Amino acid sequence: MEYTAVVKRSGEWWIGWIEEVPGVNCQEHTHEKLQQSLVETLLEALEFNRRDALAAAGDDYQEEKVVIE
Repeated sequence: MEYTAVVKRSGEWWIGWIEEVPGVNCQEHTHEKLQQSLVETLLEALEFNRRDALAAAGDDYQEEKVVIE
């Protein structure tokens, strides 16, 4: 899976956001650390959203793939 990170340098900090997932943003002192933090935060957000969706669905649901072309 691929996502788009918007990153920029701001003074002594690197800041970044994941375009496709609201709330996934990080700030670090190096570009490398920012990339790592964005990946970790994105994975946490996806897992949280997954658990939240499954809890909202209850017991009688099915999972389906959605493809955007």
